[in-house]
Amino acid sequence: MIAALTGRLALKAPSHVTLDVQGVGYEVFIPLSTYYALPDLNESASLSIYTHLREDAIQLFGFLTAQEKDAFVLLTGITGIGPKLALSVLSALSVTDLISAVQAGDVDKLATVPGIGKKSAGRIALELKDKVDRLRPAASTTPVIPSSPTDRLQDDALSALVNLGYRPAEVKEVLKHLARTRSEPMPLKEMIREALKDLARGVNHAADH
Repeated sequence: MIAALTGRLALKAPSHVTLDVQGVGYEVFIPLSTYYALPDLNESASLSIYTHLREDAIQLFGFLTAQEKDAFVLLTGITGIGPKLALSVLSALSVTDLISAVQAGDVDKLATVPGIGKKSAGRIALELKDKVDRLRPAASTTPVIPSSPTDRLQDDALSALVNLGYRPAEVKEVLKHLARTRSEPMPLKEMIREALKDLARGVNHAADH
């Protein structure tokens, strides 16, 4: 069972990375929170790994912090929540926000995650209520996002949000609106967070044209 990997970051995308470990490339699925904090391509990266065994495949899920991995394991222990849905939860909500939502029984907030309906959100709130205390507080760190051209940032944001289950056309409209209403370029993390807020509210910016 693979528990951790350290290697050269050969490929990175909002939903997965390829780690080159001594010439062997491992495909690892990741949440957006991990993607934000990854180093540049060809630099060394270390991920805590959860190995998911299926009848037809072995899938690896990677996290930069033990807290993220612990949250992932708790989520996948809930009936109806598989690894991909657990990644969606951790991509849409920080671990801190997840803990707060569960403790407050905030089903509406949990239901804003793509793929999580009210029934699944209620199950998460109920089943994790007595377990989220296990999630150790992580040191507060702000990942440094390398400066990139605006078009590249928007492409990365579009890819990330489409991977979360939103429609490309809808995402493009929201990203265009953000670009028009902000006088200064936004870091990728802020761009995705602001877009998620609009998408969760179902905001339509067609009137801006």
